[in-house]
Amino acid sequence: MVTKIFPFIDWFKGYSVTALRADAIAGLTVALVLIPQSMAYAQLAGMPAYYGLYAAFLPPMVAALFGSSRQLATGPVAVVSLMTAASLEPLATVGSEGYIAYAILLALMVGMFQFLLGVLRLGLVVNFLSHPVVNGFTNAAAIIIASSQLSKMFGVSVDKAEHHYETIVRVVESAVHYTHWPTLLMGALAFGIMISLKRINPKIPNVLVAVAVTTLLSWGLGFNHDAKTPIDAVRAPEVRQEAARFNTVLAEIETLNVERAGLNTALDEAKTAGNTIGVLDVEHDLNVINVRIARLKHEAETLRSGLRNALFDGVETGNGLVYYLQGQTPDGATTDGRTWRIKVGNSRLNDAGLTLMGGGEVVGSVPSGIPAISAPSLDLKVMLQLLPFAAIISLLGFMEAISIAKAMAAKTGQRLDPNQELIGQGLANMLGACGKSYPASGSFSRSAVNLQAGAMTGLSSVFTSLMVVIVLLFFTPLLYHLPQAVLAAVIMMAVIGLINAAGFVHAWKAQWYDGAISIISFACTLAFAPHLDKGIMVGVGLSLAVFLYKSMRPRVASLSRSEDEALRCAEEHGLAECEHVAVVRFDGPLFFANASFLEDKITERMAKNDKLRHIILVANGINDMDASGEEALSLLIDRVRSAGVDISLSGVNESVMAVLVRTHLLEKIGKDHLYTTMEAALHEVLEQAHQGAEEKACPLTTVCRLA
Repeated sequence: MVTKIFPFIDWFKGYSVTALRADAIAGLTVALVLIPQSMAYAQLAGMPAYYGLYAAFLPPMVAALFGSSRQLATGPVAVVSLMTAASLEPLATVGSEGYIAYAILLALMVGMFQFLLGVLRLGLVVNFLSHPVVNGFTNAAAIIIASSQLSKMFGVSVDKAEHHYETIVRVVESAVHYTHWPTLLMGALAFGIMISLKRINPKIPNVLVAVAVTTLLSWGLGFNHDAKTPIDAVRAPEVRQEAARFNTVLAEIETLNVERAGLNTALDEAKTAGNTIGVLDVEHDLNVINVRIARLKHEAETLRSGLRNALFDGVETGNGLVYYLQGQTPDGATTDGRTWRIKVGNSRLNDAGLTLMGGGEVVGSVPSGIPAISAPSLDLKVMLQLLPFAAIISLLGFMEAISIAKAMAAKTGQRLDPNQELIGQGLANMLGACGKSYPASGSFSRSAVNLQAGAMTGLSSVFTSLMVVIVLLFFTPLLYHLPQAVLAAVIMMAVIGLINAAGFVHAWKAQWYDGAISIISFACTLAFAPHLDKGIMVGVGLSLAVFLYKSMRPRVASLSRSEDEALRCAEEHGLAECEHVAVVRFDGPLFFANASFLEDKITERMAKNDKLRHIILVANGINDMDASGEEALSLLIDRVRSAGVDISLSGVNESVMAVLVRTHLLEKIGKDHLYTTMEAALHEVLEQAHQGAEEKACPLTTVCRLA
């Protein structure tokens, strides 16, 4: 019982110094990959980079201690990070305090959902996400993730559009207008280092080497070159006017947001009081404010785009640099050789200290120390909005984790408990949320590194967490000059492995409709991005529709004798059917959704063959029967026998037989009309059914092919 609650106790049975050394080395190796990856994935989730380190602090250790896999490496992963961003972007501005608070709350909800599924032994619910749906979604997500990093690779900033492909068009347009070449070269260098080292020696931590080399270059070459200047130093009146209007628009939006919050409170009060007129009045005012906010946001987006596209030359004066729009620099003035751009975000510009960028973007300051451990603040309204996203992320994250864990368990021979793994992943996310983590899951790449490095138990993940703590305490200043383009390259390299075109072909070969579901899920995920939940919902809906259709119309096969002496489907194998005895096999449970279908098929056969004397219903495939199925079978027997045709059943299993006994249908059928096998039924039925018949060769005893 103790090991059920604390599964990590089993690690120490026969544990040795050799195993400890192996776990320590594996944990250190995974940490070298995890630290740069976690920072990159945090930015993919719309969080400041250092929140990736917070997500790499508690979750790996807790998931290992309470999960069942000894090699699964938990932490920030690409798909879950993308889903986190897609879930939160409609609720708050990316990177804002509210956004971060919602991300932490989402991690708590994901953890609670996973934990409850594990405790209630409901791990099988993950089967609602079929393999074709996951394959289509994962391939689309990989493309979305990789393309979302293009802006950082080119050194441009754009506002996100309603659809992801529209955002990419904006990125391309901005890159054509201006590409910061040192940024692109930094990203390309990181790619070159990672690809080269992976080919030379896969054991070398290529991600860490790429990060270390590019960070040193960034520091040594002065890659980041920002300047704070009063707006008067920008010698472009039209730009100053746009900046002033931009600040005014944002101030108006803030004022309207406050008004909207007050109206929402008033709406709740009116609904509670049952004031119908009051509710209508407040809803009208809310609609007016929402329209005004939408218009102002559109204007702010246009102004922000114009400010970002403005390119300046810096000219040295006695009072410091002044900035002229390129092409408007005074004759004879000497520029500093840099192209300057205004750094514009989602907040108002500081007229006294406007930030201009003359270089590339870096991670910047990373707070030192471990985050304060505290429970996330709960907001019921926000939680209700996040609930469907939390459920999807929980299932997706767990499916990814359990797939990786199963693959490793097949190699190590370890016993895996999916429900215990759900508990481990749930606790990891819940306790991680208390440590300022956003949703985490099992990582395929880091788990592979953990296994290859020789991890013996989950203690390797404890060592990984300790390494992250050491970095948070002592080494965060070293991360300041890490280029954003390098983090983008790390993400793009990581998701290349998620692209699996062979998965579509494999699904199509298995069943054409599985291939079609996979392709449609892929296309819908791409089309609806960043609303990724819609792509998954379409895939799940199609899977359920196919399942229901197949359940409603199961295969009903007429059998005849084949060359191998077995009874096989006459239509599929081109065999003739007996004129007097129909052997019909029903492949599926007989229940309310398909009960009438069996009756229709039997009636159809009787209508086509007026010489039919006996029907043998092969019930081997009927593994269950409900009241509707029993009623339909009873009516079918009455109809068949009233038409002068006899009917028997063969291969009835225990559960169906129990239904026949309880409903007394067995007495109507007759025990002498129930046979254990098809062959036993044919042995009893054939001779009597063929008395006085002119059929020369019976296809149920002799192979008779259609001409």
